[in-house]
Amino acid sequence: MPKKIIDPWGSGLVEDYEKIVKDFGLEDFNSKLFPKPNRIMRRNVVFAGRDLKIISDAIKSRKKFYVLSGIMPTNEKIHFGTKMVVENIRYFQEHGAETYILVADLEAASTRGVSLEKARKMALDFHIPAYVALGLDAKKTNFYFQSENKEVMNNAYEFAKKITLNEFEAIYGNADPGRIMGAITQVADILYPQFKERMPGIIPVGVDQDPHIRLARDIVRRMKDKKFFLPSSIYHKYTPSLDGSLKMSKSKPESCIELPEDINSVKKKINRALSGGRDTLEEHRKLGAVIEKDMVFELMKQHLVEDDKELDKIYKAYKSGKMTSGELKEIANKKMEKFMNEFNTGIEKARKQIGRLKFVKFK
Repeated sequence: MPKKIIDPWGSGLVEDYEKIVKDFGLEDFNSKLFPKPNRIMRRNVVFAGRDLKIISDAIKSRKKFYVLSGIMPTNEKIHFGTKMVVENIRYFQEHGAETYILVADLEAASTRGVSLEKARKMALDFHIPAYVALGLDAKKTNFYFQSENKEVMNNAYEFAKKITLNEFEAIYGNADPGRIMGAITQVADILYPQFKERMPGIIPVGVDQDPHIRLARDIVRRMKDKKFFLPSSIYHKYTPSLDGSLKMSKSKPESCIELPEDINSVKKKINRALSGGRDTLEEHRKLGAVIEKDMVFELMKQHLVEDDKELDKIYKAYKSGKMTSGELKEIANKKMEKFMNEFNTGIEKARKQIGRLKFVKFK
């Protein structure tokens, strides 16, 4: 029987979310656990997690907890998956979480060959401003660089003693030295807020990053004397490619939208996207759209339409055939242009505030 592996550094895709939940012991996401769930929680774009109730209880009882995520500064573009991570960070931040954003400059160096200097520049010039532009409250966020955090490095050394090469290979599929270093450092990052004070924490990621969460939880279980809380996690689905394949990918630039991207280029991609409209107008009016096939509607559901009533109105009009594919794409293009303009403006504004951000000071 083949091993069940998700490679957080690879290009393999998760095609069956229910199977992933079952195979890797995840729990189905229930939006009722959380007060005022955000758009992607309400619409089942967030689909699974680990130990979510402890975070739900912390929110409801106003107990301390943290949310943490990392920036991998390898180029000056991000994608819609990153946008969803930031939206979930923002949700927990707004509900009382201490917020930490680490710049994984060491991992970028060990797994992607990006120099520490270049990684730092990209993080300050683009990635951190992009996170702020997407809604992160910079005033309530603690930022740090992996390479400056000696506590993370020292604890990574200790954590490495708790896992064997065979166990690492069982989780990740191989035991490449650079990947081992990157993964163990990530475990230390995940637990970093607990070094000072033990408390629950949640890590919002795409499901392809679950191996890092499993490794962290395995190590915590082997260090019971340290009394760390097991890190919780929350996972979102991929944003599908505009050609109908599972995930937007830079390897298919014609059907992938990057952030930022020239709006005219984006509109052309949306206009060419796989449609759920029928072959003829007469047939479309009679039968309505096959919404499950329509990548533009999926993009609107995940990212472009905030109001549930507005989305339901669009759904019913398109499903019934009253709205055509062309009309749907026109709405999407207008909303995308508004989003891109606000995103670009937000980045420029955030860049001017970089000097005032709260970076963790290390001795």
